[in-house]
Amino acid sequence: MNKYIGVKIVKAEPMSEYNFAKQYKDISDLGNFKSEDGYLVEYEDGYISWSPKDVFEKAYRRIDNLNFGLAIEALKKGHKIARKGWNGKDMWIALMPSLYLKSDKVNGRTKKHIGNNNLDCQPYIVLWTAQNKWQPGWVASQQDVLAEDWIILKGSDE
Repeated sequence: MNKYIGVKIVKAEPMSEYNFAKQYKDISDLGNFKSEDGYLVEYEDGYISWSPKDVFEKAYRRIDNLNFGLAIEALKKGHKIARKGWNGKDMWIALMPSLYLKSDKVNGRTKKHIGNNNLDCQPYIVLWTAQNKWQPGWVASQQDVLAEDWIILKGSDE
């Protein structure tokens, strides 16, 4: 059998299995539920479920303490991310998607450099600097790669 790894963002809050059952199930079923600690989980499509604490905590991390791999997955899903440890105020990174323009649509300084060629720009990461400047081509340092203080910025999922 193949192995899989999943990445998704969910909303969750601590809740006992009993309280979940009381809130989301028929009251006659409550005898089957324990008071085990767990989480009420709401998925992006609105589906609500209950997950035991140990299962949930192995599968999910809060979005304000991510490792670099999870931060990159969030970046690929269109979120802006940053490190809590960055010194600059309001610095963040985003993924710019690929861009293809036929040569007749290319103008200005880009046309000066590529001539009559089509513009085939591959995806890249940009940094919004502390000086409020757009810096294309951001590259992570070893410190960034090993850090576990990455955050998904609020409002970046719209």
